[in-house]
Amino acid sequence: MKYTLAFDVYGTLIDTTGVYDTLKDLVGKDAKAFMDTWRSKQLEYSFRRGLMNKYAYFSVCTSDALAYCCKVFKSDFSAAQKDALLVTYTVLPSFPDVKGGLQGLKKSGHKLYAFSNGSSDAITNLLINADLYELFDGIVSVEDIQVFKPSPLVYKHFNKETNSTKTDSWLISSNPFDVIGAVSYGMRSAWVQRSEDSIFDPWGIEPTTIIKGLDELSSELNN
Repeated sequence: MKYTLAFDVYGTLIDTTGVYDTLKDLVGKDAKAFMDTWRSKQLEYSFRRGLMNKYAYFSVCTSDALAYCCKVFKSDFSAAQKDALLVTYTVLPSFPDVKGGLQGLKKSGHKLYAFSNGSSDAITNLLINADLYELFDGIVSVEDIQVFKPSPLVYKHFNKETNSTKTDSWLISSNPFDVIGAVSYGMRSAWVQRSEDSIFDPWGIEPTTIIKGLDELSSELNN
């Protein structure tokens, strides 16, 4: 069977730890903690905005989270340094398994869509920079409905935009909240667990399958 595949972008296709080297130059030994807090707050701010019905572009959540981290780590960055960090977030690299995995899925006849909390413009630029853009049949962004994942409205929007159904679509994500959201909505989902240290939220809602990288997905879809 050929499926319509929804690929999360940040943290699944694109490696958000790509900001580490820039941060290391700025904050030294605090770079890892700063990076992790930045990512955590970025997601938290999107969740909170969703609950408050106060949508803003995901880039606003990213910028606000950076401002929070600067306060926590007492980092007195200049405006130019903050801008440089935010620019880094727009040109992040992909994970090593991504391009080959996507090429194999494309060759197998599945439809591939980038599906993100990020804006269409931001995701387009990320995918072009990572040399992945041509592998996708399209981009589906939450900006059209102004609600963030994991709202069920977002997954419903994906099905509508791609003319797919719950039963013939899969969500592929390394973010447990995204997988849980998709499964709760009724889609099948693959959790990308690239590290043994990654923990899936113990909610009693499990992914359809677990893979270590996108190169494993083709065989799972055929099972």
